[in-house]
This record gives sequence, C-alpha cells and structure tokens, in this order.
Amino acid sequence: MRNKGLIIALTLIVSVLCIYFLSFTMVSRRVQQQAETYATRNGQVNQLKRQRYLDSVWRAPVINVLGVDYTYKDVRQSELGLGLDLKGGMHVTLEVSPVEIVRAMSGNSKDPAFTKALAQAQELQKTNSGTPFTSLFAQAYRSIAPDGKLARIFANTTNKSRGIDINSTNPQIIGAIDREVEEAIDRSFNILRTRVDKFGVNQPNIQRVKGTGRIQIELPGVDNPERVRKLLQGQAKLEFWEVWRNDEFAPYLNQLNEVLVAKDATNKPAATAAATTDTAATAATGDSTSLASQLAKKKAAATTDTTNLQQSSLLARLFTMPGALGSNVRDTARVNDLLASAEAKAVLPPNLKFLWDVKPTVVDKQEYLQLYAIRKTTDAVAPLGGEVVSDARQDYDQGGRPEVSMQMNPTGARRWQKLTAANVGRQVAIVLDDNVYSAPVVQAEISGGNSSISGNFTIEEAQDLSNVLKAGKLPAPTRIVEEAVVGPSLGKEAIAQGLYSSLAGLVIIIVFMGLYYGRAGMVANLALIFNIFLVLGVLAQFGTALTLPGIAGLVLTFGMAVDANVLIFERIREELQAGLSIQDAVNKGYSLAFSAIFDSNITTLLIALILGFFGTGPVQSFAITLGIGVLTSFLTAVFLSHLIIDWMIKGKETSNLSFRGPLSLNLNKAFNFDIVGKRKIAYVASTAVIVFGFVLMAIQGGPNLGVDFRGGRSYTVDFNKDMVASDVRAGLADELEGAGTEVKTFGAPNRLRITTSYLANDESTEADQKVEQAVKTGLRQYASANPVIKSSSKVGATVADDIKQSSVVSLLLSVIGIFVYVLFRFEKWQYSMAAVVALLHDVLIVIVAFPIARLFGVTYEMDQVFVASVLTILGFSINDTVVIYDRIREYLAENPKLTFAQVANPALNSTFSRTIITAATVLMVVIVLFIFGGETLRSFSYSMIVGVIVGAYSTLFIATPLVLDTYGSKERRHHDPLATDTPDTDASKLSTSTATR
Repeated sequence: MRNKGLIIALTLIVSVLCIYFLSFTMVSRRVQQQAETYATRNGQVNQLKRQRYLDSVWRAPVINVLGVDYTYKDVRQSELGLGLDLKGGMHVTLEVSPVEIVRAMSGNSKDPAFTKALAQAQELQKTNSGTPFTSLFAQAYRSIAPDGKLARIFANTTNKSRGIDINSTNPQIIGAIDREVEEAIDRSFNILRTRVDKFGVNQPNIQRVKGTGRIQIELPGVDNPERVRKLLQGQAKLEFWEVWRNDEFAPYLNQLNEVLVAKDATNKPAATAAATTDTAATAATGDSTSLASQLAKKKAAATTDTTNLQQSSLLARLFTMPGALGSNVRDTARVNDLLASAEAKAVLPPNLKFLWDVKPTVVDKQEYLQLYAIRKTTDAVAPLGGEVVSDARQDYDQGGRPEVSMQMNPTGARRWQKLTAANVGRQVAIVLDDNVYSAPVVQAEISGGNSSISGNFTIEEAQDLSNVLKAGKLPAPTRIVEEAVVGPSLGKEAIAQGLYSSLAGLVIIIVFMGLYYGRAGMVANLALIFNIFLVLGVLAQFGTALTLPGIAGLVLTFGMAVDANVLIFERIREELQAGLSIQDAVNKGYSLAFSAIFDSNITTLLIALILGFFGTGPVQSFAITLGIGVLTSFLTAVFLSHLIIDWMIKGKETSNLSFRGPLSLNLNKAFNFDIVGKRKIAYVASTAVIVFGFVLMAIQGGPNLGVDFRGGRSYTVDFNKDMVASDVRAGLADELEGAGTEVKTFGAPNRLRITTSYLANDESTEADQKVEQAVKTGLRQYASANPVIKSSSKVGATVADDIKQSSVVSLLLSVIGIFVYVLFRFEKWQYSMAAVVALLHDVLIVIVAFPIARLFGVTYEMDQVFVASVLTILGFSINDTVVIYDRIREYLAENPKLTFAQVANPALNSTFSRTIITAATVLMVVIVLFIFGGETLRSFSYSMIVGVIVGAYSTLFIATPLVLDTYGSKERRHHDPLATDTPDTDASKLSTSTATR
C-alpha cells in the first residue's frame, strides 16, 4: 500500500481535531450537570436557579486548552448540539412583506392600476414563489397598464435619494424597488438577530434563506411560543431620546443605594445564611466561577460606605463597568430586577428610564453593557420617531473615519432642529426596540434635516447603525410562513428512539460482519466504529446540531461503510480462490475494488450535496450527515482497514486471516442464473406494478402529501387513554368548518396527529390562533382523556409551493448529475440512459408503494423527509449499478474478443454475492430504523425498505439488461450475428474462470 505515512498522518490529524471538538461537548454536559446539582433540592430541580447558574458561567472560563481559556459560551458554540426534534423548542420561518415596502415607496398611492397590480402580484406569488415579488408586480402592471409610467407614482421627495425622478424608466424604478426590498430584508434580519440574542436561549440560530425574502430562526428549549411570535413579528420601534447627565441622576442612585443598604442591614443575618448556603452548594459542584460564589466573596469584603458609587457599596458591586455606568453582562438580569423593585420605583423620578446598550464592550477580557439614563416625556412618547428618517448611509468624515449620514423629511427636520438646539453639549440616544444603538453628543443645532453621527465606529458598526436608522423609514412587517413547536417530552422520546435505532443497527452489522467474514469482519467493525467517531467529530467541528433525520443519516452511513468493505472482501476472496498469496490477494482486492467504491461514493456525495443545497431543516441535517459519512466511510473502509490488514499479515506467506466466518457462503458459485434472459418478464412485472399503483392512487384521491407539500397546520396531541382516530376526526369536523382534516395514530394508541387545511392560505398570527383554538374546542368533548398539544407545525402555501419546486429540482438535478457522471466514467450514453431509467423505475415503485400500503390500512405521508429517502435510494441503487458496470468494463478489457452480451450474465453473477450482502445489511438497518426510529421517521424508513429491495432488483433486471437492449444488441450484430441473449460456452467459462484465474 502506497502513501501509508500520509494516510496515517491524515488519520491522526483528523482524530485529534475530532477529540478536540468533541471534548467541548463533554465539558458542556459537565457544566449542565453541575447546574442541575446546584439547583436540586429534595430531588426537585429548580429550573430558575439552574438557569441562573448557567448564566453566571456563560462568560466565565470553564476549561483551559493549551493555555487558552474557553468560556461556557465558547463551549456551547463548539459542542455537538441537539436539534429541536431531540431537545424541544421552536422553529420559525418569517417572510418580510415586500407589498408594504412597495406601497410605502409609492407614498401609499391610490392609483387604480397600481393597487390592482399589487393585488395581482400577491396572487401570482402564491403559485410562483420562486419569482421575486418585484418581477411579478412589474409583470402585472405591464399587463394592466401597457403604457403606464411608474415614475408618476414613485417620483417623490423620499425616493429622490434612491435615484428615482419623473424621468426614470419603469425598469429603473423596478431596480430601485428591488434594492430597497433587499435592504429591508437585511435590516429585518439585523433587527431579528438582535431580538433573538436578547431572548435568552442557548444556541439560537438565525439565517437568511438563500434566494428568498425569508429568515429562518431556531430557538431550542423555548416553552412560550406565543411570546416568540409576538417578539419576532412586532414592528421595529426607532426613537430618539434625550439623555440625563451623570451628575443629574447620580444623587438618585446614591439615595437608592442608602435605602438598599438599610434594608440589607435589617436582613443581614438571613442574607449571611443564604450566602453561606449558596457558597457551600457552589463549592460542592467544584466550580468557583459562578455568580453565587463571586457575590459571596464580594459580600465578605463589602463595607457600609454609601457616599460614593465608585466605592464598595451595594450598587457598586453590580455597576462594575470601568469608566461608565454599566455592569458585567452576566449581572444584567440582577440589575433589571433591582431597577424594577419597589425601592427603585419609590426613589427614582418617573421621567428617568434606564436602557441597555445593544452590544457589549470588552474590557480586560470581560464583557460589559453600558446603561443609559433616558429622560422620559410626560406622555412617555419619544421627542422624535424613526418614521421621519428618509435615508441613512455609512459614510466617512474628513479624516477618513467611518461615520453615519442621516437625512430626515421636512417634518422631521423641524423637530430634529428643535431637539438638537435644546441639547447642545448633551447626548441624544438612538433607540431601537428599547436598546441604545448610539448616543452621540450634539455639537451644535442641526437644521435642514441632514446630520452626521461620528464616533469610534468600525465600518461594520457604521453600516449597522445606518440600517438601524433606516429601520423606521419603511414599514416592513414580517409574517410567519412556517413554524414548528416541539415539546421537550417529545424531544426526550426522539433521543431514546434515535439512540435505540442507532445501537440496534450497529449491533446487527457488527454481528453479521463478524460471523460472515471472521477476523476480517472484525477489522471492518473497528473501521466502522472509528467512522462513527469521525462523523460525530466533524459534525461538532462545523457546529452542526444532531437531529433525528441526522441520526437516520448516521445509521445509513453504517450500511455504506459496510458496502465498501463487502466489495473489498469479496474481491479478496476471489483472488484467494484464484491461488494468490494472502499479501497479493489483499493488494489486488483493494486495488480492483477501488474504482467501484470511488464511483459509488461520488454519486452518493452528489446527491447529498444537492439535498444540502436545496433542502431545508430536517432534510438539510440528513444531507450534511450523509455527506460527511460518505467522506469518512471512504477514509476508514478503503484506507484504514487496509492499513490494519496489512499490519496483520505483514511478512506472512500464509495467514489465518481467511476472510471467512462461521456463516460464510460462496454465493457466487452457488448462483449462476440467466438474469438477462428474464429481462422481458421483469419489464412487464415492473410496468404492471407501477400502473396498478398509480391507478390505485387516483382512486384514493391522489398522493397522501404531508403538510410540507400542501400547506396547513399540524398538531400532535397526547391523551391519557387510547383514542380512535376516526372518532376524533368526526368530532373536529364542525369546529374546522368542514376543511380537509386528517387524524391518525402517531406512534402510540394514545397519541394522535391532527393535520388540517383550515385557513391554510391565511398565514397571519390571528389565523394561527383561530385554528389552534378550533382544535382545542373540538377536543373539549374528550376532556376526560386530558388532551394536551405536545407539538405543532405550520407551513404556508408559498412555502409549500417552494418545497414542492425544490423537491422536483433536487430529483431532476440528481438524475442529470448521475447521467453525466456515468457517461464520463463509462464513455457510452447507453450506460447512462439505462442507469437513469433504472433509477426512475425505483422512484416510481417507491411512490406507488404508498397507495398500496393505504390499500391495507397503513397510511404514510409524502413529505420532505420522503424526498430525502427517495434521493438516498437513488444513491444506493446507482452504487449497485456502478459496481456491475465496473465489473463489465473489467471483463471487456480482459477479454477483448467477447461482446457485452457475453459478459453481462457473468458480471451479474460474479457480483451477486456483494449485491445480496449489501442489500441485506442495509435492509436490516432500515428495518431497525422502521421499528425503533419513531413515527417521525416511519415514512422515511418504509420507503427505504421498499427502495433497498427494489434497488437490488433493478440493478440486476433493469439497468444492465437495458444496456444490452441498446448498446449490446449492436455489438451482437457487428461481432456475432448468431449470438443469443444467453451466454455461450466461452462466456460461461468466463463466469467460472473468475474464481480460478
């Protein structure tokens, strides 16, 4: 084996990196366990106390690696997290409404053609979600008013800074609207990111959905979905406030401090006892960096001097920011509690309100948030609101330093002049959603509405501030178009199901490989276990959360890793039967198998990339795990196992490493069947099954699409006793006003999945509440069974349309990609055509398997995860096909006088052992997934079971025979007019000579 040193070095480097990143996961689990220990009293965990502990160490060092301190925040960002389906929480997809942006840019024009075009564009978007709204609007306006000029609608004072005037052409105006919509989405993204960061959950995730105006947000562990909806959909509130000077509000804080000291002196014995208890509890956990420990130490050193906040007073222990009023980020919750206390309300004047800076300042590796004293007005309304800002942009001052230029409309200019005149030499705070983004000092009265904000900005900070200033300029409301809420109890069940399915699948493969290949099988098992370690390590390196579909991808990786080893070991056994020494057989076996393994892995990786690019949520998680598994399997099965086997047989002419176990069979010798001769029977049988399935589907009213594809809302409801799904469906009919509703048992007799299309086209929060209330009202008749909604999901019509389109595109691209790659590798279009037809055959059989299952009373939905399973089936099926094509190519190269027809059957028979073993091992794994993987993956595993069986069948009876009926038939006419479909005597010798050459 060549390049051993490189492979060993690469393996060691990857292993060290995996250990490094997985260690963060272990540290995170340790800290969480310490938090539970700290918060547990009498066997009960106080969740509030547990969260306070975690907050106290959020920015405190919890591990030191090679002299570098990592805080709990760093650890959480680098650990292998759990997805919402395993942990519980909320997934939301929001869409920024371009309609309101266009309407606002027009100055709320009432022009009939304009309003009609807007309405028409909204309707078109429901079925053309992939087309930008501005393009649909332009198309609608052009059809309604062919000679209409958009300039007369959009040429106004506000749009002048955007380059729109009365002479602008329609395309120029559409381009300006496009830019404004894109900027509005960016602003909304920044605002939502700030809100999510302030929400207080660990590992929130927010990202833009490429090519759309949508923003995806994941909030693990949240338990108040209504609060999340209000937080995310509320309009951004931009305000300009006057700021108190330090010398103006300091006396009030000193007075508050005296009140608190007096109160603390009264309660000192109790406080001391509490501090002792907290300190002891913290010490018991072995962590000295928690907030409880730090405050206990500060209390012991505190004095009773209350005359100066900079001395060791009660407030000084919280307001710890050097050089300004503020506190350490971990203490902000305590400051908020203090300022909201009865003592603070009694002392502080009613026109004084404290607001936090939006981002922390780092001083000596500690993060602090500054606190601003805002001067409230008598009516609590800001002197100036964000609606007056007409434009803002990042610019540079005379010294080349980044600054922000701001323009206001005429009304705003007058009010801004008045506000700045009254505050020369003082600060004016720019506040968005009650967070201070900047508080510049007014240098002079500003007239004309044009002003610049300078400071110690970076370019990025100046751009962010300009976005903030523009946030109030145009209303850009967001609406939730997709949502999923998973309860923590369902997450725990999913963890158990995923763990059981993974372990069961792993055990089955380990036992099988040991029994079938003996000691060589144990080498494959060792490589498989190392492969799992690598997959998890790489997932941790990329900060990817592990989800239930991700676990499914991991389980299927087991089968892929085994497939490579089976192919190698079968080739080695063939070479040993031919009389080669153990060393030569191993080297030749790995060499001959490499091409087939490489080709099959490339095709699977291609599918994983397509799934990852076009898929979202669970499908993307599955694709990432599958893609990583392909790469790591190639490393472990092809190179690592080779290293170990070379080490075991080094310097030995003979070895007890026979590649045979107690249950080993020689299927290649036992199986010698005229497969291509029966191809016409296979064609007819497959066609009959497909036609029957589609007819059955039409009779059943079409495919049973999941909520992902048809839109609507879905609820998982638990009862305290077994329920009859049909009865519950009838009970909900009146409340859901006869809308299409499906109720089915979901994983257990006392758990139902309710899916309804009621108000499916209405994506508003009010519609969400109305549908949920209707479901709850319909379930009241089963109050004795204590129905509880454990999870819910919503997919809007436009998102459902997008998902359908992306699924079709994914399938087409996969087929095209496979066609091109097979053509590139085998240089004949007939190979590619036959492979693609066989794959489409597999897809159609899997699709019709669903109505056939419904015929027997078993109902499975076709959803995004179903699409992932179909594409995975394509990967497995093309693997088999490529292996056989590779063997045919090998036979034709070694026997140039033989034709395709003469080598087809021998190639199919010689690879039969590998085909059956691979199909059997993968089938066992997906059956385990079907049994233990839970209801969420039931559709996926069912289609995989059908797909693995059909894939093995089509490899033998469809793919290769189709090549014979096109390319192979020409060869027969050119080379041997008398040749038949069955192998002749020489070709029959070929099938046995492979075992004796």
